[in-house]
Amino acid sequence: MKKYNYIVIGGSAGSFQSVTKILESLPVGYPLPIFMTLHRLKHVRTGFVEALALKSKIKVEEPKDKDSFFPGKAYLAPANYHLCIEPGNNFSLSSDEAVNHSRPAIDLTFSSAAYVLKDKIIGIILSGANKDGAEGLKMIEQNGGLAVVQSPEECQVKTMTEAAIKATVNPEILNLDQIIELLLKQV
Repeated sequence: MKKYNYIVIGGSAGSFQSVTKILESLPVGYPLPIFMTLHRLKHVRTGFVEALALKSKIKVEEPKDKDSFFPGKAYLAPANYHLCIEPGNNFSLSSDEAVNHSRPAIDLTFSSAAYVLKDKIIGIILSGANKDGAEGLKMIEQNGGLAVVQSPEECQVKTMTEAAIKATVNPEILNLDQIIELLLKQV
């Protein structure tokens, strides 16, 4: 089985519990950096990252513009900012127009990760109510990364996962426990 070096996760309605379960299932010292873009209320600046950090055994933080990213941390796109991956292991944040009615937009995080990290990334789309993330996951797959979609039957809202399945050629369609198992096999 091919090993990957980075994980990017996108989700919207119904994804918070799934992300929480993923983070609490990863052991202390889990070495891969995780980039998360989750749709959230744009004017609520606190509470979201703190709630994830309470359950996670790895450090969870919201990066600032031009911060570097490191192994063993989970990074959450800040409220009302697009999060992109740049060459040199850096983030860029922007308040450009919403994409797919969303800021942060999953497609921007995923497509920038695909461009920079190529075949070293696992992209995961979770439950959600719009099509954001489908094109970004397609780019991850086209650049040699692994496209993973949470099983729509398991999602609270399956619009996002169904769009991702349609946009990609050969996605891994997994339930949450299988996603966690895949991530644990990366170390």
